[in-house]
Amino acid sequence: MGQTLSIVIPAYNEGATIHRILNKVKAVRLIGDIEKEVIIVNDCSRDNTEEAVKAYQAANPDLPISYYKHEVNQGKGAALHTGIRNAKGELVVIQDADLEYDPEEYNLLLKPILDGFADVVYGSRFMGGNPHRILFFWHSIGNRWLTMLSNMLTNLNLSDMETCYKLCRREVIQSLDLKEKRFGFEPEVTAKLSRIPKIRIYEVGISYYGRTYEEGKKIGWRDGFRAIWCIMKYNIWSK
Repeated sequence: MGQTLSIVIPAYNEGATIHRILNKVKAVRLIGDIEKEVIIVNDCSRDNTEEAVKAYQAANPDLPISYYKHEVNQGKGAALHTGIRNAKGELVVIQDADLEYDPEEYNLLLKPILDGFADVVYGSRFMGGNPHRILFFWHSIGNRWLTMLSNMLTNLNLSDMETCYKLCRREVIQSLDLKEKRFGFEPEVTAKLSRIPKIRIYEVGISYYGRTYEEGKKIGWRDGFRAIWCIMKYNIWSK
C-alpha cells in the first residue's frame, strides 16, 4: 500500500481564493503512488472561508478534505498545530492558502525523502532557477538576515528558514512540542528540528509567486521582531 501526504492548510480570510489553491492541490500528480489528504484549519475567519471550503468539499468528493475551525482567532502557528496534530499521512507538508507557493512542486520536496536521504525537506525561495515574483527588497533582506541568525544558532546552512514549504515525516513533526501560535512557528520548528539526533534536513529550490499587501499578504515588520525573539528563545533560552 502506498504512502499518504497530509497537506496542512491554515486559512484566515481566504474565501475568495481558497478554491484556487485546492484546485491546484487536486490537480497535482504525486510521485511514488502517493495519495493526498488535505487538512484545512480555518482560524476564525471573518469572511466566507467556511462556506467556500464546504462548497468545495461538496463539489469535489474525490479529494479527501478534513475541515477544522477555531472559534477564536489564534494565529497561523496555532492553525498549523491543529493540522499537524490531526495529520494521518506518513508525510506532512505545510501549504499556505494563498497562491504564493505552487503545489506542483511537492514532488521536488518529496524526492529526497522517497530516495531515502531525508527526514525533512525545506523548499527554498532563494536557490535554484525557478520563477520568483519581484516584490519587496527589505522583505528579502529581512528573510536572509533571520535565516543567517537562525543558522548561527542551529548550526544549519539553510538558505530560507522562513519558507512555508516544509515537508516532514509525520513522526518527526508530531514529535515536536510546538508553542508558537503566530508567525514564530518557522524559527521555532527549525530550532527544534535541528536538535533531533541524526535528523537529515535537505533543501530544494522552489518557485515563489508573492502577494502584495493589497492582494492579501499578512506578515509585517512586527512579525520580524517576533521571529528574532523566537530564534533567541528556542535556541538559547529554552532549549
